[in-house]
Amino acid sequence: MSDHKLFNSIKIGLASPEKIREWSYGEVKKPETINYRTLKPEKEGLFCEKIFGPTKDWECNCGKYKRVRYKGVVCEKCGVEVTKAKVRRERMGHIELAAPVSHIWYFKGIPSRMGLVLDMSPRALEKILYFAAYVVTRVDSDVNAIYPKQLLTEMEYRELKREYGDKFKAGMGAQAVKELLKQIDLEKESKALKEDLEGSTGQKRIRITRRLEVIEAFIQSKNKPEWMILDVIPVIPPDIRPMVQLDGGRFATSDLNDLYRRVINRNNRLRKLLDIGAPDIIVRNEKRMLQESVDALIDNGRRGRPVTGPGNRPLKSLSEMLKGKQGRFRQNLLGKRVDYSGRSVIVVGPELKFYQCGLPKNMALELFKPFVMRELVKREYAHNIKSAKRMVERIRPEVWDVLEDVIQDHPVLLNRAPTLHRLGIQAFEPVLVEGKAIKLHPLVCTAYNADFDGDQMAVHLPLSTEAQAEARLLMLSTNNILALKDGKPITTPSQDMVLGSYYLSVLVDEKQKGDGMRFSSYDEMMHALESGFLHLHSKVSVRRKLNEQDPGKLVKSTVGRFILNQFIHQDLGFVDREKDPYGLEIDRTIDKKLLGKIIEKTYKLHGNLKTAQFLDDIKNAGYHYSTIGAVSISMGDVVVPDSKPEILEKADKEVDKYEKAFRRGLISDEERYEHVIKIWNDATEELTDAVMDTFDPMNNIYIMADSGARGSKNQIRQLAGMRGLMASPSGRTIEVPITSNFREGLSVLEFYMSTHGSRKGLADTALRTADSGYLTRRLVDVAQQVIITEEDCGTDQYVEAKVFTDGNEVIEELKDRIEGRYSFEDIYDPKTKDLIVGANEMIHDEEADRIIACGIEKVKIRTVLGCKSKHGVCAHCYGRNLATNDEVGIGEAVGVIAAQSIGEPGTQLTMRTFHTGGVAAAADITQGLPRVEELFEARKPKGLAVITEIDGTVSLSKNDRKREVIVTSENGESQSYNIVYGARIKVKEGDYVEAGDELTQGSVYPQDLLRVKGPKGVQEYLVKEVQRVYRLQGVDINDKHIEVIVRQMLGKIKVVDCGDTDLLPGSLVSTVDFYEKNEEAKKEGLEEATGEVTLLGITKASLATESFLSAASFQETTRVLTDAAIKGKQDYLRGLKENIIIGQLIPAGTGVRSNEHVYLKEQDQRSQENISLLEEEEETEVVDKTI
Repeated sequence: MSDHKLFNSIKIGLASPEKIREWSYGEVKKPETINYRTLKPEKEGLFCEKIFGPTKDWECNCGKYKRVRYKGVVCEKCGVEVTKAKVRRERMGHIELAAPVSHIWYFKGIPSRMGLVLDMSPRALEKILYFAAYVVTRVDSDVNAIYPKQLLTEMEYRELKREYGDKFKAGMGAQAVKELLKQIDLEKESKALKEDLEGSTGQKRIRITRRLEVIEAFIQSKNKPEWMILDVIPVIPPDIRPMVQLDGGRFATSDLNDLYRRVINRNNRLRKLLDIGAPDIIVRNEKRMLQESVDALIDNGRRGRPVTGPGNRPLKSLSEMLKGKQGRFRQNLLGKRVDYSGRSVIVVGPELKFYQCGLPKNMALELFKPFVMRELVKREYAHNIKSAKRMVERIRPEVWDVLEDVIQDHPVLLNRAPTLHRLGIQAFEPVLVEGKAIKLHPLVCTAYNADFDGDQMAVHLPLSTEAQAEARLLMLSTNNILALKDGKPITTPSQDMVLGSYYLSVLVDEKQKGDGMRFSSYDEMMHALESGFLHLHSKVSVRRKLNEQDPGKLVKSTVGRFILNQFIHQDLGFVDREKDPYGLEIDRTIDKKLLGKIIEKTYKLHGNLKTAQFLDDIKNAGYHYSTIGAVSISMGDVVVPDSKPEILEKADKEVDKYEKAFRRGLISDEERYEHVIKIWNDATEELTDAVMDTFDPMNNIYIMADSGARGSKNQIRQLAGMRGLMASPSGRTIEVPITSNFREGLSVLEFYMSTHGSRKGLADTALRTADSGYLTRRLVDVAQQVIITEEDCGTDQYVEAKVFTDGNEVIEELKDRIEGRYSFEDIYDPKTKDLIVGANEMIHDEEADRIIACGIEKVKIRTVLGCKSKHGVCAHCYGRNLATNDEVGIGEAVGVIAAQSIGEPGTQLTMRTFHTGGVAAAADITQGLPRVEELFEARKPKGLAVITEIDGTVSLSKNDRKREVIVTSENGESQSYNIVYGARIKVKEGDYVEAGDELTQGSVYPQDLLRVKGPKGVQEYLVKEVQRVYRLQGVDINDKHIEVIVRQMLGKIKVVDCGDTDLLPGSLVSTVDFYEKNEEAKKEGLEEATGEVTLLGITKASLATESFLSAASFQETTRVLTDAAIKGKQDYLRGLKENIIIGQLIPAGTGVRSNEHVYLKEQDQRSQENISLLEEEEETEVVDKTI
């Protein structure tokens, strides 16, 4: 494995004409492709075998040399080298152009690089390049009427030529531009620009900075500006632009061949015209056409009308091949189709163990084919591989026995699309099943978000021993019990399992058969139950012992609860064992919430294997007893409360009261509307309470909702109470409620009113899925290079964690914010002065509880926002790994985890903008997914809040024309803020406000906050606001995920003054680079640069990343590559995407560089199965953490 790093870095630059000729294996001179009779490539054509290599392995064109023995021979007859045909995928050719042409990327991109170097406008350049104007390339010093780079029309040129003759030279087309580019002295230009920069301001300064950036880039990258003009064009290998024969004898060809053909045709025609000395005007037209055809080849449609093929379809140029979802980057480099995989429909497998999945026999045979064949030969069922293959294909009976043995201990990966987080791919041990459907364990459905209504899943087979070890040690479903977003169990039982547990543990008031009986042991009680003397709900006493010698004690509970406690660990801390050593751990009704807590405690105290066992037990008991409980729904279970008519009548009267007040003009229509909505909401609430009170605790519907198995209070309300208020298509609440419920049935009008909501719901879901997916993609891109790179960075930064509140409502408790983090300083109990947590130690569950019990309200914690690691972040700033509850290991890809944790619940967030029916402008607060996007993109929000820029006391002034808030600081300085009409003022006269506080309701523009409160203020605001959106929707996400993203948004510094460093004023540099350059300057006693932290939205931050491969594969591919080529950028492959693109192991997890000495020792007998992990220096335990 140590050999896996093929590259340390990858560099991109402009190709010089010499370089292009060096790559080439020969010049393509003819536009022909293949001979339509012989179907052989034409000589010197686009598919020529002499240039690109043979079409058949080890065979030259004329057939003189065949077979491997002539390897490397060049046929003297046809000139083709005898080699493998796959060289046609790598050998390039070239076209020598009769006239130079410009490269459209550098001339047409924004900003135009050619224009910046020459200090000419793109419009002027276009005139020159497309032969509409002359440009002066040389002029003698004694001529004053003409200056260099002057544009001349045909008439002006002729007149000047007559007047001055050879004293000046002018030209047109790419040739003239090339001469101008050659004349530029970059060093001199750079020096002059730096001097100009000193005294300039405004637009002029921006233009100079831009020019300086490009010129410096050329100097540093050693690219020559004239290389932006092409004399030679490379021809890509033929197998990458193939031509295939279709059934009807017709050919389908790649668009590139058409584009190349146009270039070659025009080039050949131009060469001929030049040879015969054609008139200038004809030659010029031909040169312009050549320029246009090269433009179309490189980037069709960038300038003018795109070249179209049959059916008016624009041809796909080289640029199109790279761009977008179907381009080279995203389709072939970042995602590939793999062998040894299959897909099928999933069905439920309740009989499976937690780590198993059912694999259809035929699919398993196909997947494990090579393994089965090897084993058949080994056991001498077959003599050679060929006959073994035949046996497998004919499905001989022996094959099945071998397959059974082969799949033992060979885990498979199951994946369900869309894979929104890493739990969308998990490993299982396969169990062969009949039929064609994959069987899935019911408890992993939540993680996959799978259901059995026709979902499909894909199976992948890890082949190498290392891959199997990783699948087993890291990806097995038993290792994925906790969700990444909040560290809570994701495998909580649902539906029938919850129902069964609830039914078992419920207390019934009525007398049951066998109440009051006593038993000497659990087995005796079960015997009585099986013999029919007891009911599951009978209240009995059973003697419980701590050990064999213990006389024990009679404990009273119900039969069901005794059964449940058999497989619940009795030391989870629900009961104080010092006071009550014999009592049942769980002696109450179990609902879904409590089950979640039990699983969490079991995991913390007993680890994942015991938890998996417990989950299987709960699953089996749940299914079994929900069957026995036989809960069903009938019309009779839906009880409408008797108080319904009077509640409605009371509400109607109230509404009438406000209607009258409105008609008399005492209140506005807006106020009336708000009152009506409130009255009906209150009435609905009252009725809901009445409905819940009417239910008998053993009512089937009540059981379902109360246990958390299915349905909610809201749904019961609609069944037995009233449907309540509905929203209109615009989102405004309709003030007439639906007073019927589903049991009574709706009237036609009520039915019609319901349809708006349903339609909106479906449309919303469709939009939300796409938006959420795009948000996840941007988050992954911005955070993919954040990896845990070291243990402790020793930072002096911290964050004061306190409760997040929104008015009086708590958004996030303090415990959620500090648990699993490292404390920045020693934390003492304020009363007893005992040390709770030392500095730089992790705050565990118990310590967090103690801190809160002591009444401490602010805790200084380490966070990734203050991490000083050069690349990635350190383990202490990150804190606990939520998936394992342990310290985070080095190499953990926390950036991707953060992106997935924020993106995955994104689909659950609502899309709507809440309308508080009324003054639309002020009160429309964006919420849900659009708000999250607005925050991460650092956009100016809708409903902008005014913030104060100074600390001070508030005074309000109102006059006819405007409302003002004036803030006066202690030193007498005051600032006034105009408040627009309709905005609600948040502060009162005499309030004290701090800089950055909101004066009106609404959302703050993060850029303003950065200016007023600095990076810390904006970090806290962003984390809090994102949390607010998710928490209000009932989604818990840990702060650290949001912090990782916010850290990336603030990772760049804008240089204000470059001092004596080589940074450019106005350029964006990474924080690390900025401080490094300043360190260097400081050491040499030079002036340091100054800069300000900038906040970039996630899209901008992704594109501003150090790695050009990562940025190019994200968005705006051509722009990123143009920029990178001119700057001669070097990609040090630190992120995940870059390494995937060039086909290396990613520098995370087991691919992390420090793990290169971890290797697998294959054992002789069963190398595939007996996996032992060895560590050279330390014991095996290390592997588990680092992997």
